[in-house]
Amino acid sequence: MTSFDTSPQLNVGRALLALAVVFVMLATTGWTALRSHRADTPLQASISSWQHGRIDGHHLPDPDASPTRLARFFASLTAQERTHLAQRYSLAVGNMNGAPVSLRYRANRHALAEQRKVEHKRMHDIRLSPSGQHEAGRRMHRYEALMDEGRHILAFDPAGSGRVAEVFGDLDKAQRVSVVVPGVDTDLLTFQRTNRQYAAPVGMARSLYDEERAASPTTRTAVIAWADYTAPAGLGIESATAMRAEDGAVRLNALVRSLPGRAAVSLFCHSYGSVVCGVAAHEMPRRVADIAVAGSPGMRVANASHLHTSAQVWAMRDATDWIQDVPYMEVGGLGHGADPVSMSFGSRVLSAQGAKGHAGYFEPGTESLRNFADIGVGAYRSVHCARDDGTCRAGLSGAAADGRA
Repeated sequence: MTSFDTSPQLNVGRALLALAVVFVMLATTGWTALRSHRADTPLQASISSWQHGRIDGHHLPDPDASPTRLARFFASLTAQERTHLAQRYSLAVGNMNGAPVSLRYRANRHALAEQRKVEHKRMHDIRLSPSGQHEAGRRMHRYEALMDEGRHILAFDPAGSGRVAEVFGDLDKAQRVSVVVPGVDTDLLTFQRTNRQYAAPVGMARSLYDEERAASPTTRTAVIAWADYTAPAGLGIESATAMRAEDGAVRLNALVRSLPGRAAVSLFCHSYGSVVCGVAAHEMPRRVADIAVAGSPGMRVANASHLHTSAQVWAMRDATDWIQDVPYMEVGGLGHGADPVSMSFGSRVLSAQGAKGHAGYFEPGTESLRNFADIGVGAYRSVHCARDDGTCRAGLSGAAADGRA
C-alpha cells in the first residue's frame, strides 16, 4: 500500500501535471465535454403528461412531492387505477420515488417495451448511417434483455447514454439493503457485460447478492445495481471534477430516502462512484449504515470526518490497482482529495486480496467481495482488515441487526 506523501513540492508537481492533462484534453475536444444539449426527452414528456393528468376528476400529485406523500397517493388507489397510471405514464411512474416498487417494475417493463419499438424502427431508418442503425440495434437488444422474466428494473431513462437501476432480492421485505454505485463509462449498454461481467453493475450486484446470502442465509437482503446517474465518459475532464458526482449525489440520496421499510442501507462505491458517495454523504439519512469504497480516486474531502455522516466509512484498494497512481489532491476543482486508504484519512481499511486490479473487487472468491458481503449483512466482526492489527474492526459489534454498533 502506498503512503500519503504530503510534501509541498510533490503536491504542486502533481497539480501541474493534472492541469496539463486537462488543458490538452480541452484543446483536442474544443470544450465539447463541457457542453450539454437540452431537449425534451421521453422521461420529461411522460412527466409533463402526468402533470396535466387526472384520475377520477382530480389532478395527479406533483411528481417531485416527497416519497411519503406519493406513497400515500398510490395507497389510496385501486389496483386497476395503479395499473392504468403505470401504463399511461410508464416512464414517470417507473422513475417516481415513492411509487410502490412492484408498480415501478411494471411501469418500467412497459416503458422498455415502448422504447424497444422505437429502436426497432430506427434500425431500419434509411436516414440513419449504418453506425446509427447498428447503435439502435444494440439498444433494442439491451431493452429486450432488461425485459427478461424475473428482472426487476427500478429505474429507466433512455435519454442520451441512458440510466438504469435493477434490484436483486425482495426490496419490500429486505432486512438489509446494499446499493452498488459504479464509476466511469457506465450507461445502458455497459450496464451488463458478457465478458468481464463483474466489472459491470449487474455483475457486481448479482455477485454481491449471492455472497451476502452465503454469508448470512437467514438475513433477507436486497442489492441494487444503481446506474441511475450520468457517469463520466472516459478519463477526461468529467472524471477529474465533481460535475457528474454532484448530480449523481442528489439522485442517490433521493433513492435512499425513498426505499421502503426501515432496513439499514450499505453503499458500495467503486472508482468514480466513490466520488458520488463522498459528495452525497453529508445529506444521507441515518439509515445509511455503511459507505464502502473500492479503487477510489478520492471522496472530495481531506479525511473521513469531513464527510459529516453517521455511517461507518470503509475503504479498500488492491495492490495492483492503477488508481493508486492518480494524484490524491484537489486543486481548483480538479482532483478528488485525499486517499481514502491512507492512514491520515481515517477510514476502516479492508483487505482486497485477490481483486487483481481496478475492476476485480466484485469477483467471486476474492477477499474484497467477502468483506463487502460481511458489511452488507452487518457481520462486522467477520471482515478482514488490510493491516494485521485488526484496526478496521475496532469498536464495532458483529451481526448488528440494524447495522450499527
